[in-house]
Formats: sequence, C-alpha cells, structure tokens
Amino acid sequence: QVQLVESGGGLAQPGGSLRLTCVVRGDIASNTPINWYRQPPEKGRELVARIFGGDKVFYVDAVKGRFTVSRGSANHVVYLQMNALKPEDSAVYYCQVNEGSGSYWGQGIQVTVSS
Repeated sequence: QVQLVESGGGLAQPGGSLRLTCVVRGDIASNTPINWYRQPPEKGRELVARIFGGDKVFYVDAVKGRFTVSRGSANHVVYLQMNALKPEDSAVYYCQVNEGSGSYWGQGIQVTVSS
C-alpha cells in the first residue's frame, strides 16, 4: 500500500513563497515519477510539476520559472518550492504517483494567495 502525505500549505501574499512537502510511504520504485497536481475552486485538477527518476523535471507553463520540484535527502520525499505566488495559484495541491496498476493521491493541502 502506498500513502502520500502533503504538508506546508497555507496563506501567502502575492509575490510570496511557500514550500510544499510530499512524503511517500510504501514500496515504490526509486525511478517512479512523482507528480504535483492542483485543483482551483470550481475547476478541474491539473498537473503542475513532475519529477522523474533521474531528477528530470517538467512544469506546466503557468508555473515555469516560479516553481521548483526537487527530491529531499530522505527517500521518497519531494518538495514543491513556490515563489512569486499569484492569486491564481490558489488551489488544493496534491502529490500523486502511479505504481504498478495503482494511482495514489495524497489528501491534498490548501494554498491560498491573497493580500
């Protein structure tokens, strides 16, 4: 069984920063990509960033140059550093992995960007 736990969300002012942490518990391959998604109010869930096994990364255009996804020194810990936050970044953020035939999601964490 794979479990994902997010932390680090909260309220930030426009232009501010937050760092989200995802801890993946369970047996996943070391090269399994780990994804960050977000779901703004009354909108669908969208992929924000992905880190691949070789630390290659992908970002959606809306966050390029502002968000950075990285791995922690501990196994299966992934960060999403969010800088220059905008009100439109407000959403519930989820980390997610696909392992075997399963798709595993964290519980989600709220990020609100407002003055």
